[in-house]
Amino acid sequence: MTLSEWLEQMVSILRPSTLDHYRRDMNHHVKPYLGQKKLTQITPADLRKLYDTLKQHGRVHPRPGQSRGLSTTTVHSIHTTLHAALDKAVEENLIFRNPSDGCRLPSAKPREIKVLMPEEIQRLLIQAREDGCYELLLLELSTGLRRGEICALQWTDLDLKTGTLQVERQVHRARGELVVSPPKTKAGRRTVLLPPPVLNVLKTYRNFCTSQWMFPSPKKENSPMDPAAVRKRLSTVLKRADCKRLRFHDLRHTFATASLEHGMDVKTLSTIIGHVSSSTTLNIYAHVTDEMQRTAAAKIDMGIGKAAPSAEQEILPSKPAPSTFQPYKGQRRKPGTGCVSQISETLWEGRYSSTINGKRMARNVHAKTEKECEEKLAALIREMKQEFAAMKTQAKAG
Repeated sequence: MTLSEWLEQMVSILRPSTLDHYRRDMNHHVKPYLGQKKLTQITPADLRKLYDTLKQHGRVHPRPGQSRGLSTTTVHSIHTTLHAALDKAVEENLIFRNPSDGCRLPSAKPREIKVLMPEEIQRLLIQAREDGCYELLLLELSTGLRRGEICALQWTDLDLKTGTLQVERQVHRARGELVVSPPKTKAGRRTVLLPPPVLNVLKTYRNFCTSQWMFPSPKKENSPMDPAAVRKRLSTVLKRADCKRLRFHDLRHTFATASLEHGMDVKTLSTIIGHVSSSTTLNIYAHVTDEMQRTAAAKIDMGIGKAAPSAEQEILPSKPAPSTFQPYKGQRRKPGTGCVSQISETLWEGRYSSTINGKRMARNVHAKTEKECEEKLAALIREMKQEFAAMKTQAKAG
């Protein structure tokens, strides 16, 4: 059997979330070079040559001024995919050993981890409250969930009495459609205990959320929020809060870094964020654990040598002073006219809320333009006021 034939057989056992990525990597970068070679004839030298070739001129359609070679990160990703396919061939007894085991790869510089500083976190949450995504970002900074995991949360996953949150699924796009699927690994399916302040915020938020999804789509209440929409909303909040530009995944890094700095052990952190092993956590956050070792050494010196702590030695990070940041509010609106905010380049959201018979009621409308959204919101407010009037009349009659 040739490598191409085996790679095609692998398609039937792949998850939908990885199928497009798999086909692109294998069809564009592996089959043209090694596809016609028999599985039993592939050697580590063949793979080393493949990776070197891809690094030099593996880009299929380079843009003007762009390098013809693939990035080191992309080459490593292709190796990971190919290694898994060859591992499966070993399981099926098609080859005796995996030729990619221990194969030399182009050296890669570790990606610089970006995290928010305590003051930036305060500004982010202040602005998030103004922009209607406070609960989502607060939960992310308190748990370090992956973007697809937090979008897939349902209210049945959260025990409002104990604060235990079950991570059972993830949301991702496959061929343009939102797909809900189980986590990729056993470690991904886990239980997280929420801090009491975060749980109290979610309890209040639950009273105003009518969807089964904790963070529903603004377009469809019975559908989870699109991870791409979460990324765009975060980008807007970061800009308005005057925070550094970073990815949603960097909020996960922010949680992990803060947890380690405040004394959480690596094994516990690894379980909370869903890493397969503690070694993965150690590799990613080695810079933090190095600092923890220096702090531990300082503590031992103080305990055994009776040394006085120096001014720069902080055993635990100090709590930042309350931020004086004022959120961006945009144009002021008259009371009773609701609010309109831009979610993405082609989506606007209008929201109106009021209290009737002691209960707060809120509804949203969405449109492709600001003008259309204002018109829809005005119509919604008229309908809601008529409905409220009827409810008050019915309550008095009762």
